[in-house]
Amino acid sequence: MAMTIAAQVRRPVSGLFQEIETLQGERPWGRMLDAGTGTHSIGWIGTLPTEQWTAVTGADAHAVQVRDAIARHRREGDRIIVGNWADSTLLAGESYDSVLADYLLGAIDGFAPYFQHRLFARLRPLVGRRLYVVGLEPYVVGEPDSEAGRLVWEIGRFRDACLLLAGEQPYREYPSQWVVDHLEASGYRIIAAKRFANRYKERFVNSQIDMCAPRLARIADRGLADALAARGEALRAEALALVASANGLRHGFDYILAAEPA
Repeated sequence: MAMTIAAQVRRPVSGLFQEIETLQGERPWGRMLDAGTGTHSIGWIGTLPTEQWTAVTGADAHAVQVRDAIARHRREGDRIIVGNWADSTLLAGESYDSVLADYLLGAIDGFAPYFQHRLFARLRPLVGRRLYVVGLEPYVVGEPDSEAGRLVWEIGRFRDACLLLAGEQPYREYPSQWVVDHLEASGYRIIAAKRFANRYKERFVNSQIDMCAPRLARIADRGLADALAARGEALRAEALALVASANGLRHGFDYILAAEPA
């Protein structure tokens, strides 16, 4: 059965974690799994009264960043693991009271392409009590009808084109309703579903375009690389001008889904 997700007022990114804390209420966090860790999520988990946490990342370099970010708050027994959820032996036989999948669905395509439809079934044996999914509604599919939306869409498509030409795999985001359907089909029941309107500012614009520079440096066709670099700078100038005049680019949503084993 389809679930309608009520629109909410946008919160800062840290506000998404605050919303998860609200959904958790008085329930103990217990043993916690950060199934797609990053410096942001592990920084938040380090502030929670967990019994023990395990953080999983797909890249060695990322594991080092996470280790350094949490070093002051890491306890004996807290673990940072490099692994791939397509590997059936990863954390086999373990169970966690609380599991966080923070933008994991979109990111996993860079490590296990075409695995997304199996992700929640793969995590299901690990979820003892509660799973929290944080995701982003896709914004690179279908041209928006607003100026701000068009710029976010063009920046996303420009970024993905640069990644593909450099031989890398872009993120592949999925809509919240797709996630609801696959959670229910994988043995969960949805406890809460909320979405938060996005307003992108200078950091988004600059980070998305700047990440393309090292990728463009690897393209053998220098004429093509130079043309793409020029296009990126044109997008940057246009987007930053609208950010300044409209106080951001209002387009799309993040979402939070809370689910429990059925």
